[in-house]
Amino acid sequence: MADFVERRWTSQDGLSLYARDYAGVAGPARLPVVCLHGLTRNSKDFGALAPVIAATGRRVIAADVRGRGLSDRDPNPANYVPNTYARDIILLLDKLGISRALFVGTSMGGIISLAISGMRRRAVAGLVLNDVGPEVCNVGIERIKSYVGRKVDIGGWDDAAAYLKSINGVAFPDYQDKDWAAFARRTFADSDGAPRLDYDATIMQPLSQNRYKAMTVVAWYLFKRLARNAPVLLVRGDLSDLLSKEIADKMQRRAPSMRRVEIPRVGHAPMLDEPQALEAIAAFLRSAP
Repeated sequence: MADFVERRWTSQDGLSLYARDYAGVAGPARLPVVCLHGLTRNSKDFGALAPVIAATGRRVIAADVRGRGLSDRDPNPANYVPNTYARDIILLLDKLGISRALFVGTSMGGIISLAISGMRRRAVAGLVLNDVGPEVCNVGIERIKSYVGRKVDIGGWDDAAAYLKSINGVAFPDYQDKDWAAFARRTFADSDGAPRLDYDATIMQPLSQNRYKAMTVVAWYLFKRLARNAPVLLVRGDLSDLLSKEIADKMQRRAPSMRRVEIPRVGHAPMLDEPQALEAIAAFLRSAP
């Protein structure tokens, strides 16, 4: 039996969107946690982390942003941008009666969280940024652009695991076959027993136009403003090609109170089931409202 309830809500432009809702165990009322995934991922990425957080008494909402997982695909790829995703999540918060929450954002999910803080300042009471910042490295972006949206020939689940290893092996050098198999189950959907990538291939279009570069100045402003008023934890894979140590150091200088943890022998992006990540997130949540 699933340890979450499935939720549906409708975007302003009529798309049916999906989220997992994990109830917190009984105890003192604490702010809920909203988990937002990366570019090609979905709410299944938080299948390990969400129950751990819920066991501490916090409700956890893990969403599939439009174009991923069980959320509708958008007929207009121009909508696959952080501001649109942020408006979708704000509608979800309103539907669930959540005025403030803590956010965990992996890669793109971190940028969406910053965008939400810009649209509704008090909504983001704290933020865990997983291997992302207001600025990212071109090397990582180009690597991601090299495979996102490309047609792949996947015959079965072993093929799916092998494909993921071919594009992510550099980020997870210690993964064994069982880890890649689990990765495949999170990243692919089961279509009558056969795997298919669980995202709309056209999510690549805004990224290919380098529209993310125009957001850097605004993202730095939102990051600094949030870090002045709310707790922030940066989780970085020490092999990351998207968030360099130099950018992480720059973030630390501009937000001295930011907490930070490096995950050894992991690249972009940590799965947040690593012991160091779990310990850091647990400590962060203990001290958060």
